[in-house]
This record gives sequence, C-alpha cells and structure tokens, in this order.
Amino acid sequence: MTVTGKLRSLFLVIVAAAMVCGAALPAAAQSAPQAAHFNIDKKGLLLRGYDPVAYFTTGAPVKGEAQWTVTHKGATLYFASAANRDAFMKTPDKYLPAYGGFCAYGVASGAKVDGDPTVWKIVDGRLYLNINKSIGRTFAADPATYIRRAEQNWPKLKDK
Repeated sequence: MTVTGKLRSLFLVIVAAAMVCGAALPAAAQSAPQAAHFNIDKKGLLLRGYDPVAYFTTGAPVKGEAQWTVTHKGATLYFASAANRDAFMKTPDKYLPAYGGFCAYGVASGAKVDGDPTVWKIVDGRLYLNINKSIGRTFAADPATYIRRAEQNWPKLKDK
C-alpha cells in the first residue's frame, strides 16, 4: 500500500470513529439551520476564534478577540483588529474558509470532518483547512485534485 493509500485509510478510520463517537464532527453544535454549512464550536465560533483575515494579511493563523466580533449566517467570527473585522464585512466570501471550515480532504473523501485552523493552505486566494498535519501534507501535495473532488461532494454534504 502506498503512503497516500495508508493516509487515506487512516483518515477514513478517523472519520468512522468520529461518526460513532461524535467527537470530531461538530454537527451537534450546528442546531441552527443557517449555521449548518459552518464548522462551528459549542460557542458558535467559526475557526475556533482565529481571525479569517489574518491568514491573508499576515500569512499565519492569529487568534481573534471578542471585542471585534461579527456574526455571519449563524457563525461567529473573532478578529485580531477592527481593520480585519471591517475588511471581512466588506467582502466576507473572500475570507471565509472553503467548505465552511470543514477539512478539505474530508470533504474530498465524502465526509464533513473537523478542520483545524492551524492546519491550513491558501490556494488561488481561498482558505482551506485540514484535520491534522499529516492530512494537510497530503492535501498540499495535490490540492487541485482534492479541491476538484471536494467541489463535487460539497453540495451533497453542506446541509448534513
């Protein structure tokens, strides 16, 4: 079995365990229909409180602060500054993570799985998250293929 095959097998085991335990899948936190498309935590935070604009402006995940908050389609976002909050409010789609912040590799594999905001990649101006560093490396090795698969799967997954 190839390394990619082993990673895919490991990922599918993680997905199955998460579905059984409810651990990595935050669906319970998404009781509001408008938030179903977002990977939000128990507090309703998207990106676990990381600032979505900072990925693009500083090239790194930066924790936001509650004093600069926006609620967008049922998901709450924190920002590191008023300027970042204002930039987001002008063009939210530019800064929102793909697939609502769920793991891009997971969506490509047909499942909504937690995306870790510290495991990320910007591809063609869009932010993608992955569940862990190992899966992040797999995604980064061939993002075009995984994005193409995820784009095909997301319409079927986003409301689940």
